[in-house]
Amino acid sequence: MSDPVAASASAEPLAIALISEHASPLAVLGGVDAGGQNVHVAQLAGALADRGHQVTVYTRRDDAALDVTVPLRPGVLVHHVPAGPPEALPKDDLLPHMPAFARHLADQWQSERPDVVHAHFWMSGLAGLWATEGSGIPFLQTYHALGTVKRRHQGAADTSPPDRISSERYVGLGCDRIVATCRDEVEELAAMGIPRAKTDIVPCGVDPAVFRPDGPAAPRGPYRHRLLHLGRLVPRKGAAVSVAALGQLPGAELVVAGGPPPDALDADPEVRRLRAFAAELGVADRVRFTGAVPPASVPALMRSADVVLCPADYEPFGIVPLEAMACGRPLVASAVGGQLDSVVHGVTGLHVPPAQPRLLAGAVRLLLADPALRAQYGRAARQRVLDRFSWARVAAATEDSYRAVSAAAHAPRPAGAR
Repeated sequence: MSDPVAASASAEPLAIALISEHASPLAVLGGVDAGGQNVHVAQLAGALADRGHQVTVYTRRDDAALDVTVPLRPGVLVHHVPAGPPEALPKDDLLPHMPAFARHLADQWQSERPDVVHAHFWMSGLAGLWATEGSGIPFLQTYHALGTVKRRHQGAADTSPPDRISSERYVGLGCDRIVATCRDEVEELAAMGIPRAKTDIVPCGVDPAVFRPDGPAAPRGPYRHRLLHLGRLVPRKGAAVSVAALGQLPGAELVVAGGPPPDALDADPEVRRLRAFAAELGVADRVRFTGAVPPASVPALMRSADVVLCPADYEPFGIVPLEAMACGRPLVASAVGGQLDSVVHGVTGLHVPPAQPRLLAGAVRLLLADPALRAQYGRAARQRVLDRFSWARVAAATEDSYRAVSAAAHAPRPAGAR
């Protein structure tokens, strides 16, 4: 059987338009401000280009000094769309500018028609749906996060525009195909009335050549064991759960990586809250906050940890588990969202319920007491990444979705179909 990763060599190259309205792939070149969607779009674009395709990423122009088009790497261009003022705006303030974004895309595609359009995030989906309406261009959607899940967990603290959930349903029903990142998302979409049969599951990815078990490790402190909690410092990521678990794990240090730049840690409200909580529990001397970590330093930090903690309240997919797995690190992760797919309980790590520090501590204690088990989980984690989560495999599966939708677009359609 041929390798699906290499199978596109003889296939016709595609002109692919990726829409990422708020998350520019160029941010990954700048370092600390890159989030999961920025990395996902940049890596997917590059991996698709490696398969012979020409990729253009459309993102909002948020700086007047930006050129209209900027090469990201061979085969990938970033196109800055004039929609709203050319300055940084909060993501939740971008919705009024999506009609202008869509008009620019439609105008651009009159002369540079893509073979397929793939939108990332719900507002990109609106722009893509409007821009492709009546054009016959195949249109796919990846949400990255769903408003129903955010509303369920954040309640009144949710700052999303009030029309988010209805807009997500509108995009889901109007697009040709949804590329979901995990099984949990498919079920969430089905509850919104979007047929399961309309959805392909293609996970997020990681670069196993960058995140690997061998290589330098960050220096350790004087403690016997190191635990690592990496990610944005927002309450839903569960850093407080990690701190609370530390109180039941004597002899271990906890490194909390992520958040503001190191020189801004003292002024950050979430850091102050977590420090006060650690002091209240008597573990402040064993918790170290690094602030934002440059991407190039993350693999070494991963390799320095005995166990990586991912105790989020909810997680649409989660890049950190994949990075840890690629580095051969065992995980303890909450049994939510994409972590149900990436982390295999009892094989690559352990699942625990969210918001349960006692159970988190118990799972970590089991791993810390058994170096052979940690090594076994680490080897299995690395192999699982190679088998399922490399960007080459993610791009191959994404291309399969593109070609299936393109084939359907050229087939005869019933009257009234999109």
